[in-house]
Amino acid sequence: MVPTAKTFRKPCRAAVDPATASETMAGDAVSESRGAVFTRPEVAGFILDLVGYTADRPLHEMRLLEPSFGAGAFLLPAIGRLVRAWRRAGGGNPDATGLGEAIRAVELHADTFAGTRAEVLALLAREGFSAEVAGELADRWLSRGDFLLAELDGGFDFVAGNPPYVRQELIPAPLVREYRSRFRTMRGRADLYVPFIERSLSLLAEGGHLGFICSDRWTKNRYGGQLRRLVCDRFRLKAYVDMEGTSPFRSDVAAYPAIFVIVREEPGPTRVAGRPDLDRATLSELAALVRTEAPPDDRGPVRELAEVAAGSEPWLLETSGRPGLVRRLESLFIPLEGAGCRVGIGVATGADKAFIGDFESMDVEPDRKIRLAMTGDIVSGEVRWRGLGVVNPFAESGGLVDLAGYPRLGRYLEERRDVVAGRRCARKSPLSWYRTIDRIVPSLAATPKLLIPDIKSEANVVFEDGRLYPHHNLYYVTSDEWDLRCLQALLLSAVGRLFVEAYSTRMRGGFLRFQAQYLRRIRVPRWADVPAKSRIELAEAAARRDLPACDRAACGLYGISDGERAAVLGGGYPMPPVPSRIG
Repeated sequence: MVPTAKTFRKPCRAAVDPATASETMAGDAVSESRGAVFTRPEVAGFILDLVGYTADRPLHEMRLLEPSFGAGAFLLPAIGRLVRAWRRAGGGNPDATGLGEAIRAVELHADTFAGTRAEVLALLAREGFSAEVAGELADRWLSRGDFLLAELDGGFDFVAGNPPYVRQELIPAPLVREYRSRFRTMRGRADLYVPFIERSLSLLAEGGHLGFICSDRWTKNRYGGQLRRLVCDRFRLKAYVDMEGTSPFRSDVAAYPAIFVIVREEPGPTRVAGRPDLDRATLSELAALVRTEAPPDDRGPVRELAEVAAGSEPWLLETSGRPGLVRRLESLFIPLEGAGCRVGIGVATGADKAFIGDFESMDVEPDRKIRLAMTGDIVSGEVRWRGLGVVNPFAESGGLVDLAGYPRLGRYLEERRDVVAGRRCARKSPLSWYRTIDRIVPSLAATPKLLIPDIKSEANVVFEDGRLYPHHNLYYVTSDEWDLRCLQALLLSAVGRLFVEAYSTRMRGGFLRFQAQYLRRIRVPRWADVPAKSRIELAEAAARRDLPACDRAACGLYGISDGERAAVLGGGYPMPPVPSRIG
């Protein structure tokens, strides 16, 4: 996750209204500089270049917003550029007429605000401004407060910065409610940078440019859907630079950052680049390539993609040709669940140590326990059950069984009551204290299925013939229409991975999430439309677990051309890095 240059700590419980809660966050955050991470100056300069905030333009006649200025990584170089542009245009009057409206910068934390304000005064002094004029400019430019609550006039030509990345559980509940009432993009588990982007976009003038470095998760995750729709409806994603693995911050962090340039103008193509070297010369040349009006060279580090933003749909930002292929396949085939398949996730108990144990030694009635499939049972690619089971407290009708009718189950659960009844779900419904979080449906165990672990570098799709119930670390696919061995071959193939890779957020180490929401993105033909020859090829490839054969059979079934196969079978991370010194 992308850390912020502005640190937030969990607030005290005394905060009861949005304004008080915001000040509580500010006070707690500056009591310790815990985990503060700042943008490298080369990267801040690169973003200012990308949005066009350069000293060869009349910046004194334009307006820049920095919504969370922290230690001034963006603010200080922006002021330097502004002063140079002003002087180039003939500015030099002692009272700095014309500069007062050029910048607005907001910071929540009092100590951080004071420290950066002192840096601004020192910079202006070095530029030859009197202490009086420097103080007046600082007072005009800088304000302390919560950007999401502050009163600000719109009409900014530029917005640039690194918005804070804060999980909702670290924000006081009154403040979360206020943010949700103001910003339609703050839905689900959206982090704080999402409403920061929404508000910043709302303050852009016509033709105005926003340039942020932040987490790329909102481009694909469910919580980013409303923000993606906003960009699609009213803005243009002009540029995207993937920064994964480039260390764009001053300290080493586990992050998935990207740079976004969004413009208030009609939709148009998006310039995309990936993983540039972070020396100033390379970044300067890359910014020029992104901003030029000339079409990019196909052999160069910048690609141009059309129609990246499509409503609330996840963005496909790769440069390998895969997005176009994915869109074509989506137009020809139907989603997995539209083809008679069902995607689900295994049982979550909320207390695995209590509900899960050795199947044979579990002292409950025989019909109150079910053999359980765990991730460790399928690591080989075949099912090798290790003997675990799960207690089933549910009756066939769906409600909980009466423990009086199951004395052995009752004793088993009473022995573990402290753990089982201590779960949050049990405290909310004391009479149902012994239920698992998810209902257990025994018929699922008896149903043949495909089992798929969540986080893997490659798909591990395993056929289970109908003896085991999946644990919550496993997703499953069942079907009344498709032959599961044939479907297994498709999901194991590079074509199946193509869809997951297009929509999944990438985890550290290059791992993908094979979650239900991404598995449901896989497109397949209807089983009735699968030729007999393809059925034989797929089934045989799956039975042998022959991945190249799965690829060949899948490419043939989907009608993937020889030219497209390179994109499908290429594997690895598709976006080429930007070479050092591009020229």
